[in-house]
Amino acid sequence: MVDRLANSEANTRRISIVENCFGAAGQPLTIPGRVLIGEGVLTKLCRKKPKARQFFLFNDILVYGNIVIQKKKYNKQHIIPLENVTIDSIQDEGDLRNGWLIKTPTKSFAVYAATATEKSEWMNHINKCVSDLLSKSGKTPSNEHAAVWVPDSEAAVCMRCQKAKFTPVNRRHHCRKCGFVVCGPCSEKRFLLPSQSSKPVRICDFCYDLLSAGEMTACQSTRSDSYSQSPKSSLNDVSEDDDDEDSSD
Repeated sequence: MVDRLANSEANTRRISIVENCFGAAGQPLTIPGRVLIGEGVLTKLCRKKPKARQFFLFNDILVYGNIVIQKKKYNKQHIIPLENVTIDSIQDEGDLRNGWLIKTPTKSFAVYAATATEKSEWMNHINKCVSDLLSKSGKTPSNEHAAVWVPDSEAAVCMRCQKAKFTPVNRRHHCRKCGFVVCGPCSEKRFLLPSQSSKPVRICDFCYDLLSAGEMTACQSTRSDSYSQSPKSSLNDVSEDDDDEDSSD
């Protein structure tokens, strides 16, 4: 069905509408063979609180952005190549239900659907697209992914030293390797993580020691895997102190 839609006028028109919704700030999305599979609003677990985001699933990429005007205008376009994506279901917890992790080498995060059926449909479609892409390219699934950031609300004190309390003055930071919420003194080091940035990024002292010793995988946070227990590009480098929600989302 995807192949049949690839060069259809209806598909071209649908992709053009998505492009126009992002305006001049968004990247062009129309390329030969690309098909818009589906779209919808998902709740993305951002640093400070869950927020609604508009998602578009294509046969080769996943695109999302902030909702400015419902079904008419979006900004802060993010484009994720599906070849690099792996997804894992998340167990329901409190008000956060029907969720799953979207994991890539550059950025990983949790999203939640309105219903269990919607979650199942999203996950099935994403898995099918990824499987088809890997089958055509002959590549193997990615086994590397960025840590899922622990939300600010889950840490009243530094998750490493367990002493520093966060205040308006003593602000929260995130380790780019493990995703933990840490204080400034516990995250003064920088380390080059090529999949995330072309320059050294903030990491906690614990991860720095392990990375420096060559134990690259040892400091990957189990937290990121335990939920189930151009300037316009979403793959831009993260600035060394990019802890603000608006810039790091």
